[in-house]
Amino acid sequence: MTTVDKEKYKCILPLIASGNEEEEKDYKGPTPGELLEPLFKQSSCSYRIESYWTYEVCHGKHIRQYHEEKETGQKINIQEYYLGNMMIKNPLSEPDQEEKENPKESAKEIPTKNIEGQMTPYYPVEMGNGTPCSLRQNLPRSSTVMYICHPEAKHEILSVAEVTTCEYEVVILTPLLCSHPKYRFRASPVNDIFCQSLPGSPLKPHNLEQLEKQQEMMKMPFRRVKEEEMHSTKEEKFSSIHKPVAVGGHQLLTVGTTHISKLTDDQLIKEFLSGSYCFHGGVGWWKYEFCYGKYVHQYHEDKESGKTSVVVGTWSKEEHIEWSRKNAARTYYLREDGTQSVRMVSHFYGNGDVCDLTDKPRQVTVKLKCKESDSPHAVTIYMLEPHSCQYILGVESPVICKILDTADEYGLLSVPS
Repeated sequence: MTTVDKEKYKCILPLIASGNEEEEKDYKGPTPGELLEPLFKQSSCSYRIESYWTYEVCHGKHIRQYHEEKETGQKINIQEYYLGNMMIKNPLSEPDQEEKENPKESAKEIPTKNIEGQMTPYYPVEMGNGTPCSLRQNLPRSSTVMYICHPEAKHEILSVAEVTTCEYEVVILTPLLCSHPKYRFRASPVNDIFCQSLPGSPLKPHNLEQLEKQQEMMKMPFRRVKEEEMHSTKEEKFSSIHKPVAVGGHQLLTVGTTHISKLTDDQLIKEFLSGSYCFHGGVGWWKYEFCYGKYVHQYHEDKESGKTSVVVGTWSKEEHIEWSRKNAARTYYLREDGTQSVRMVSHFYGNGDVCDLTDKPRQVTVKLKCKESDSPHAVTIYMLEPHSCQYILGVESPVICKILDTADEYGLLSVPS
């Protein structure tokens, strides 16, 4: 091969990698329906809060869209629609049923959905017989619930979309499908091309070296890269294929799980509490940066226009203490031995950028919560906007479990002794 600068190389094209075909063919484990069975038997429900509507998915039972309003005298008015029920359903819509009756069906193509440009496999569950739809001659509303593998998820509702009038698609992130090879995200295999420079040519083309330097420069301002970022082969696999996924449209709730650096726990706690180590998370257009005792930023990175950043809130100890006198800075749970332990602390960050809708500075309540995880260095960040430009930022991590009991009366944390 010859470059535009007349540099000459001898290159070897690789054999095309076969990917995970063998693993998929040899899989003899539970069907996707059987993997999801514990979720259906637990009678558990997932929720998604938007500006007006709240969505409730009770797995294997129903999907409900509702809005609550309190009137004088504390009377609550509820406006609700059922988007689908499992009571009446077409058994043929269950892929597991066909798979069990005819083993050849298991070779059928798994359906995929385009999520942020990536074709992602999902397991569909059909729900019908919802609230009659006046726009469709009172036909009942119906939904397809799409279960997608995500190893760090807790059955969150990623998105709810009305694809046609009174017909909906609901995407659920769940770790239960991840043991089935056909439902893991199918990343395109990367095949390296090896090149050797011929006499008179540099080891690496000049233009390639320049491009690599530019890419390195672009990365530097956005985040501190740690050498110890990857934890194990399994985590590396999931970290690379399960990128944070986006919800279409204007979202008020975002959930994203990332892995923070494998510093020693003591060092990480000290850096986090000093504000020098920041947590990053969120999905979709906006991402979030939380630096304890400093600020909460909302930002978007674009290859062409660079980084757009909004200050959601900044820290003032005096303002937080004033806020904590009127609000609960600490919440507790009761241990089995009868003693209390701190479950969550809440901190107030005010004086953010002025909001166009309210002409007031943005403000955010940061809720720091203990979250047990197989990875001791995972962090989940989500953002709610219950009122215009007044936010709640949830930060959950095993790291926080180690420091919650140090919280003082104002919810302020310190390094454990």
